[in-house]
Amino acid sequence: MRKTLTGLLAGIGLSLACSTSAFSQELTIFWAEWDPANYLQELVNQYEAETGVKVTVETTPWADFQTKTFTEFNAKGDAYDMVVGDSQWLGAGSTGGHYVDLTDFFKKHNLGEVMAPATVKSYAEYPGNSGKYWAIPLEGDAVGWSYRKDWFEDPKEKEAFKAKYGYELDVPKDWKALRDISEFFYRPDEKRYGIAIYTDNSYDAMAMGFENALFSYGGELGDYTTYKVDGIINSDKAVAALDAYKELYKFTPPGWAKTFFVENNQAITEGLAAMSMNYFAFFPSLLNEATNPHAKNTGFFANPPGPDGDQFAALGGQGISIVSYSKNQEEALKFLEWFIKDDTQKKWAELGGYTCSKAVLESAEFQNATPYNKAFYETMFKVKDFWAVPEYAELLQQLNQRLYPHIVGGEGSSKEVLDALAGDWKATFAKYGRGQ
Repeated sequence: MRKTLTGLLAGIGLSLACSTSAFSQELTIFWAEWDPANYLQELVNQYEAETGVKVTVETTPWADFQTKTFTEFNAKGDAYDMVVGDSQWLGAGSTGGHYVDLTDFFKKHNLGEVMAPATVKSYAEYPGNSGKYWAIPLEGDAVGWSYRKDWFEDPKEKEAFKAKYGYELDVPKDWKALRDISEFFYRPDEKRYGIAIYTDNSYDAMAMGFENALFSYGGELGDYTTYKVDGIINSDKAVAALDAYKELYKFTPPGWAKTFFVENNQAITEGLAAMSMNYFAFFPSLLNEATNPHAKNTGFFANPPGPDGDQFAALGGQGISIVSYSKNQEEALKFLEWFIKDDTQKKWAELGGYTCSKAVLESAEFQNATPYNKAFYETMFKVKDFWAVPEYAELLQQLNQRLYPHIVGGEGSSKEVLDALAGDWKATFAKYGRGQ
């Protein structure tokens, strides 16, 4: 009997060991619910086929993504081994102890040279210029534009446009042309409108939309080293940029006061607007005739330069970080070593993910793969981002509270609004002990 019991216990021990081993061969990545997350699941299925390690991409709607992530972080939970976090989370993720320091990994694999510079700066490094890295650039993204090629190429439209504005109707060469074309195609009686822009104020949509004008007008959010904002976010260039963005709102479809990526794609698929602002990550569906009846007549372009030739775009996209509370950190590092390989990055791009690999982005194969890839390549070397400090959520909320009533409701002047925002931000930075 004792021998049998001993054997039984040994069997249970072996079973538990196998169970523990199997558990350690599973990884969970947490991300928002959108197409790139589906592409990532396809990619990691290949990793499982190669290594036997099962990787699950768990998702939640964008509206819940930040809340669910930081609830788990603050509880020091280990539900997720890796998180594909927004670039703005770098400060909170690193200083809060939620992210694993990947500086040695970054340097070992020379990722500062492998990945596009803007993605390294915005998705991986914190504080700025510190040489400390907390994420691996995963999903490159930025704001670009889609447009109705058939409207632009119609001979009668071209003739009428030139007669009115004195130059050829074509892809906007600057923000002035963007405004003129928006006005030209604004025809409510025909249910045809000029442009679709971001106006939602619940997270970062309005900030990203405004940044496209701000950066291309030569403006800045502030000094990222000294945290000085007064005289910068409310500079003459910033005021002109806000004027320009507010002007575009006049030419949007009706009911365009709470819009983000879904509505802006619908502006094209439903034949409402001549041009639509959106993240590149949402452009693939515009080439699908099943989801866009105007797919064959949809074109794409990069955010145009401002009046002085400055050309930048608001950065979207995310890096992937290892969660410090994960019990599978070594396994997660092995996964990241696989992810950064050239072959993996090519597969990632082929599946529809936006690689941050400089070599892949610069290749003719990538740039010619879709009608929007070349614009994406050009944009990813001309991007700027929102504040990545731990208090970014407060800064974002203050921007939304100031800009939304002005852009959508016409309250106050751009100068008054940005002066007030500068005051808000100055007080916030002072509260957190940041220099001015």
